Amino acid sequence: MHTRPKVVLAFSGGLDTSYCALHLARERGCDVVAVMVNTGGFTTREIADIEARASALGVAAFVCLDEEQTYYTRVLRHLVYGNVLKNGAYPLSVSAERIVQAMAIARYATSIGADAIAHGSTGAGNDQVRFDMVFRTLAPGLEILTPIRDRRLSRAESNAWLAAQGVVVPESTVRYSINKGLWGTSVGGRETLTSDTPLPEEAWPTPVTRTGSEALTLGFVRGEIDAVNGERFARKPDAIRRVQELAAPYGIGRDIHVGDTIIGIKGRVGFEAAAPLLLIKAHHALEKHVSTKWQLFWKDQLAVWYGNWLHEGQFLDPAMRDIEALFESSQRTVTGEVLLTLAPYRFSIDGVRSPHDLMSAEFGSYGEENRAWTGDDVKGFAAVFGNQAAIWRRVNEGLLDEE
Repeated sequence: MHTRPKVVLAFSGGLDTSYCALHLARERGCDVVAVMVNTGGFTTREIADIEARASALGVAAFVCLDEEQTYYTRVLRHLVYGNVLKNGAYPLSVSAERIVQAMAIARYATSIGADAIAHGSTGAGNDQVRFDMVFRTLAPGLEILTPIRDRRLSRAESNAWLAAQGVVVPESTVRYSINKGLWGTSVGGRETLTSDTPLPEEAWPTPVTRTGSEALTLGFVRGEIDAVNGERFARKPDAIRRVQELAAPYGIGRDIHVGDTIIGIKGRVGFEAAAPLLLIKAHHALEKHVSTKWQLFWKDQLAVWYGNWLHEGQFLDPAMRDIEALFESSQRTVTGEVLLTLAPYRFSIDGVRSPHDLMSAEFGSYGEENRAWTGDDVKGFAAVFGNQAAIWRRVNEGLLDEE
């Protein structure tokens, strides 16, 4: 008896993965196990709707893997420790999530003895590389199927094929590619394919409904978010969601990121990430008060590399664990409260309170007075500290004249 190949499909319920599910089942003769990985971006109702969509497409089974806590513990807290914003703007909303999803799917496919793993990435983006690399590393014996990439299908072509099969995809799903997650929501559409067109208001997932301003206090313990406006959260993902609920209706965290893709072209994508932006900026402000100059310097250097390597799908590189160890060590004194003000389309960081604040009045006030040294101490220090530059200039006066 012929056995149908068992294929685990990374399934989100969107246009591309809907095409993959139906194509693999009907045209490739596969038993498709649609696997959704919930990293914190879905409600119970949304998960039920995605399961119903998978069933309507004729999959053999639907599985939802809860990886929210893993996502936070293995990835998100390190992005906060490192204050990681790619190109100074993007909090790696999608790239961080994809790595965790790919790892969970690879483990699941191996555990059920699947013959292949499939994903709905196109041949023009970063996700294809992230999924492929993780699958090859964690499930090296499984074939990787990529119908959209292999057939070079546009979104319009995928939608037309599904319509011919009697499957109707919501217009919003066709017009915009939206990826909703705990660490932000990305928005791609025809506007992001050019360099000069903004996203219209209706493209943003959260409408701006709040006016005026309000205070927000974020509490951190050893670098991790612990409290929001005095309310403590045992589960850190719940704290992230609470910050998002408070700030997103102000339009905070909206931006369009332009960056260099893994495959060597420029990419442009809109994103809405109020909670990541506020948490990273607040955490950074607290760090500047409690960490030394060289702690901040070296962590900044490594954080840029860490964020870029994660963005490019290299999370499994053992060097990443080494950097995470330094990040964790650097957070020993990053405990305290950060005071912010929220307003439409902006926020301000007003100050911090911490028992580890190095601005302690015991040692003086910048520009006013000091209690740790004398004026004569500074005279001697300045003479020594600037000595090498002074010697260089005296030795090379002739060179300077030539310039």
